[in-house]
Amino acid sequence: MEALIIVDMQRDFMPGGALPVPEGDKIIPKIEDLVKRFKKRGSLIVATRDWHPPNHVSFKERGGPWPKHCVQNTKGAEIVVELPEDAIIISKADEPDKEAYSGFEGTDLAKILKERGVKKVYLCGVATEYCVRATALDALKEGFEVYLLQDAIKGINAEDEEKALKELKEKGANIIDSTEL
Repeated sequence: MEALIIVDMQRDFMPGGALPVPEGDKIIPKIEDLVKRFKKRGSLIVATRDWHPPNHVSFKERGGPWPKHCVQNTKGAEIVVELPEDAIIISKADEPDKEAYSGFEGTDLAKILKERGVKKVYLCGVATEYCVRATALDALKEGFEVYLLQDAIKGINAEDEEKALKELKEKGANIIDSTEL
């Protein structure tokens, strides 16, 4: 069994949002195509999202590095890709004093995947050098075979994105193009 994990495709991470990933919106059609393809294959579709309380530790007001973003139940926290009704939504960093970049951190994602017999995970989304990287590393630690879909991810800056991809490859992630599926 396999799963497509869509990382943090939320309004605040798109151009015009509170914490935009440059050209993050350009991968929306690619991800929506992947959702259709994986759905047809009978795969599990998972979407992670930042789901911050208004007083989250990562916000500048609390000494964190980021502007306020992806606050629970706001427009900025909305997922911008069309998902099937049976998609699993994983909310992370939803406690005021705990940060979480990975979709596995402080969530039931590993348990959900293992209960459904998932062995391979395919990752797409934003931002490559932050939440995509952390989710991929944790997926590897959890024993999943990890495939990073390089044409369906976007990073904040090319140099850091390249470092993240190199690290992930060294740790055992497979970096592929969605056309190879």
